[in-house]
Amino acid sequence: MKNFVAQLLSQKYKVYATPRSVNTLAGIIKDINQSLPSDTQVYVCEAGARLEGDIYSIAQFLHPQIVVVGKVGPQHIEYFKTIDRIKRTKLELIHSDRLEKAFVHTSVTDQPHPKVTLFGDELLNMNATLEGTDFDLTVGGKLYHFHTSVLGAFQTINLNAAILIADQMGMHASEIVQAVENLKSVEHRLERIDVGGKIILDDSYNGNIDGMLEGIRLCSLHNGRKVIVTPGLVESTKELNAELINAISSVFDITIITGQLNATQFDKELNVPEKIMLTDKSQIEAKLGEVTRAGDIILFANDAPNFI
Repeated sequence: MKNFVAQLLSQKYKVYATPRSVNTLAGIIKDINQSLPSDTQVYVCEAGARLEGDIYSIAQFLHPQIVVVGKVGPQHIEYFKTIDRIKRTKLELIHSDRLEKAFVHTSVTDQPHPKVTLFGDELLNMNATLEGTDFDLTVGGKLYHFHTSVLGAFQTINLNAAILIADQMGMHASEIVQAVENLKSVEHRLERIDVGGKIILDDSYNGNIDGMLEGIRLCSLHNGRKVIVTPGLVESTKELNAELINAISSVFDITIITGQLNATQFDKELNVPEKIMLTDKSQIEAKLGEVTRAGDIILFANDAPNFI
């Protein structure tokens, strides 16, 4: 979401966004002191948390004018224990003395507020394939068609938020449509790489169930053999890993399980033609060289080997 917001707004403004996964108060302060250009017009900042109060501290430091609270799921449940605590922590971001508008996903709250616009349910005619994503969305009271090469149906939630912010910031709908069409995939987030006759879907930096299931669905659209490399879900539950295992079993010809975290559950429950357990990630490249060939699609799901 951060990257899409920055890309859209950069069509009109001088934008700076926090790099990589910088999202703690200490990291944000360091980034501002060392890297924020003096001519920046829009600062796009990601706020993360491990404890209740973490995002409140960031909000009190930045006092943002525009806030987005995205979709809430069970990721990081081991830190917060309940979904309600995750919601409360995310909503700490709206505690800003300068708040003009907060865009909050409907999974977080349904409570009306003068400065809050709920989003997430207004997308129409969505179609997400291995070639790109199409959807319709109303901007400024008029329905527009959007197309992007960005992959993944779940990305439309992030795009929806970015479009709402661009509209709030004064961009014309036609400018936003063009900016969406020009969007670049975010590195390691369902990034498509075509090489050696193979299609690689690099979703190695995505660790939530919705994103992983969408990567699996996209692979199911491929006519050739299907290969997945994954450690399963981390910072999650056995129940969600069981859901992931069932999805993998229904689609893939070859599954390479990396690491020990979920190895026992995957070894017991996974049902695919070929299952490979790897304890050492340095073996992935050699193993893929052995078992894959031109015409395959390979999904790196929640696993980020350096050679990608």
